[in-house]
Amino acid sequence: MATKFKEVFQEMVTKYEKEFDEFQILHDKYEQDPKKWQSEFNSEGGKIMDIVREYEDRLCGKMENTKNSTYSANLAEKFRGEIKRYLPKLDMIGVVMG
Repeated sequence: MATKFKEVFQEMVTKYEKEFDEFQILHDKYEQDPKKWQSEFNSEGGKIMDIVREYEDRLCGKMENTKNSTYSANLAEKFRGEIKRYLPKLDMIGVVMG
């Protein structure tokens, strides 16, 4: 049986398959030439992060203010980790290079 964060991850990428596929192409270009693609990467990446946050909230939101808040943080980390397996530069969204 799949763990909850993997189920939510799968639901997210299935529902937003087109958006994630398009961003994957941009992500790969960004990996090759970050300076050239940073602006578009940040712009399109912001949309991806909105989707990620929505599903992360769905996964962890009800736990935040309970005794399970540590578990919630760990779950969110696992969820992000799953995304980073496909989009390793996820944390670079929003970064401005000088």
